[in-house]
Amino acid sequence: MTSFLVRGPTRLHGHFEPSGNKNAALPIIAACLLTEEPVILHNVPQIGDVKSLLLILEGMGASVTSPDPGTFRIHCNGMTGSEISEEQASIIRASILLAGPSLARFGEVTLPPPGGDVIGRRRIDSHVHGLEGLGASYSFLDGHRFRAGTLKGSVVFMDEPSVTGTENLIMASVLAKGHTTIENAACEPHVQDLCHFLNTLGARISGIGSNILQIDGVERLSGGEYTICPDHIEVGSIMALAAVTRSPITIGGYRPEMNKPIDLGWARLGIQYDPLPDDIAQMRFNGPLTVLPDLGGAIPKIEDGPWPSFPADLTSIALVAATQAYGSILIHEKMFESRMFFVDRLIVMGAQIVLCDPHRAVVMGPNKLTPSTMSSPDIRAGMALLIAALVAEGDSVIHNAEQIERGYEGIDTRLGMMGADIRRID
Repeated sequence: MTSFLVRGPTRLHGHFEPSGNKNAALPIIAACLLTEEPVILHNVPQIGDVKSLLLILEGMGASVTSPDPGTFRIHCNGMTGSEISEEQASIIRASILLAGPSLARFGEVTLPPPGGDVIGRRRIDSHVHGLEGLGASYSFLDGHRFRAGTLKGSVVFMDEPSVTGTENLIMASVLAKGHTTIENAACEPHVQDLCHFLNTLGARISGIGSNILQIDGVERLSGGEYTICPDHIEVGSIMALAAVTRSPITIGGYRPEMNKPIDLGWARLGIQYDPLPDDIAQMRFNGPLTVLPDLGGAIPKIEDGPWPSFPADLTSIALVAATQAYGSILIHEKMFESRMFFVDRLIVMGAQIVLCDPHRAVVMGPNKLTPSTMSSPDIRAGMALLIAALVAEGDSVIHNAEQIERGYEGIDTRLGMMGADIRRID
């Protein structure tokens, strides 16, 4: 187990460059199964979930090498089966992403139950119904078993705009016979990045960025080289950290088309920054953080939802940021019923938060936070607790810090280079 000893308060200086998008890297790595030719990926985040998925591919017979940090060469030639490590699959949620490409490549796959963050029920119905729409059969016996003689293009209406469900269906459709239309598709930036990657290999996907995707199946995909987009969730996380610590830093990887929903959410908390050339944002401070009330002085809210709503992965961060802003705000987590249960740690630190139910919390700020010893329950809550610890005056300890590192590459080292006092205890 890894722990972080964090001494606050802190003020960062310099420039922060985000890693590659975790939620784009995982489906793109899985999609390498679709071609027998080598694929070179750049800007791959070196995090726990990526390492686990690469180990699964190696266990299936793929060749994985890393000529440079953040660059991986993946060659899935000569593979004849889809046996998947139960040990590695149980660690990460992303193992479910192997269903679509394995089914397209081998005609069958049995997936051990996937692991991942414990943030509530994470149904796979959209995966099953989507792949059944292409002609696959599904059963469960010690794992999720999919079978298909030939995948055939079809019109599939997703029962919810599931990100990984959409990604599985995309990966299966690019090699299916005929034309596929995916309606009510997820259209997050990482889904778009997967589509752009597949098109560089010879796939024919249109409608990228919308909730209706058109896919013409092809006989085969070629190899290629691709650079994964920056992680807008990491960008948003560091913006919030900079805001609550009053750190006038610059942040790279800021792409307005990817950050518009985040911009709206942070504006409600008074978090300000200016776009600069070369995808850089400059943090700006014109007085203390202040909640922007709705018209008539009503209490505003930040609520998540499918893209282009505010990202669910930033609701935990928003909770901590709200503790440092003047005013009251409602944080509404619509998607996962257990994500907010970490707020008891913040309340122990001095935050004034009323947890209305599993999905809603009212935050009244600003609050002076005191140090605490706590444990990271999942990736995003762990990052939120790290931000809280960097605000509090004194020494905090965050156990189970490897959870944070599943989504934020070397975050202790990178923030340490900018002035944060974070000591690693292994």
